[in-house]
Amino acid sequence: MKLFDVYPVFDIEPVKGDGCYIYDKSGTKYLDFYGGHAVISIGHSHPHYVEMVSTQLANLGFYSNSVENSLQVELAEKLGALSGLEDYQLFLCNSGAEANENALKMASFATGKTKIIAFENAFHGRTSSAVNITHNLKIQAPINQTFEREWLPLNEIEPVKLALEKGDIAAVIIEGIQGIGGIYIPTKTFLEAVAELCKTYDVPLILDEIQSGSGRSGKYFAFQYADIQPDIISIAKGIGNGFPIGGILLSPKYKASYGLLGTTFGGNHLACAAAISVLDVIKNENLIENANKIGDYLQAKLKQIPTVKAVRGKGLMIGIDFDFPVGKLRTKLVKEHQLFTGSAGNPNTVRLLPPLNVTMADADLFLEKLILALEN
Repeated sequence: MKLFDVYPVFDIEPVKGDGCYIYDKSGTKYLDFYGGHAVISIGHSHPHYVEMVSTQLANLGFYSNSVENSLQVELAEKLGALSGLEDYQLFLCNSGAEANENALKMASFATGKTKIIAFENAFHGRTSSAVNITHNLKIQAPINQTFEREWLPLNEIEPVKLALEKGDIAAVIIEGIQGIGGIYIPTKTFLEAVAELCKTYDVPLILDEIQSGSGRSGKYFAFQYADIQPDIISIAKGIGNGFPIGGILLSPKYKASYGLLGTTFGGNHLACAAAISVLDVIKNENLIENANKIGDYLQAKLKQIPTVKAVRGKGLMIGIDFDFPVGKLRTKLVKEHQLFTGSAGNPNTVRLLPPLNVTMADADLFLEKLILALEN
């Protein structure tokens, strides 16, 4: 048997990680400014993370949600405290796409409707409902296109108002910061206007914080730059630092009932141990503050590079635009300068998503490598 060949990959195999660095089979050291799609939030192989997951595995790796699991309660309490959303409720699943599936399901339960408003360049996942609202028709099979959706331009409120006035909308879903789309940020004014319209028309507002959450933006959630309270928030990626975990935070107005949602592996013991350790490290090492400090420094320095045409982002979620496709540049950075960066939907954009414990020395090394690659 061979692998189903759907991933274009660099011919590099990381076998070890340490903080902001990874090492391949030959021992070559790479600076990781991509974090595996924004997954690595507290650094590779953080000691607290390794200890908690290892200890939990030695005790009990898994049992189903048919028994009590105090780790789930601890996770919910710590997540509520760190995010400032103590009055929300937590449902745990396994991935970001699954989180959005459950968010859409809860919105449809609440409204009895099926049409979704999403935004141009959005990416919400590859599973059935999530991919139907992802703004990329190439990855949608006919079976995915089972309900109506409308993609509207980001940061333009009038189209949202006109769409909601029709009265047939089940939910509005928006990324706290568009990731794969190219690091585009919904403005404070826009988010607040959307939230107000959703209240007026009694339509759930879903904030997809899968990539922009867990402190990456310089707030725990990126939407917290605006004065809003979403109805549902989807989470994944950085909350597990590499262990598969997702979830949704539901506002107090949603009432649970047995069987309403369910999952076999969601909220399992190992996933909870991983997520609790991440929350501990983010809090104890002040990583949200670090994301702000290093992110501001990087953006200021990047804007001084002549070949950089634009820089966007918040915290350690940064997009860099050039006036040329960046595929060859990214390959050069990996092959010649041992530096991992990310791509985006825009072929001229490099995406930066380093671990939140990146240091100023790491940032300077990144800038040095980028400038060398651009000059040669």
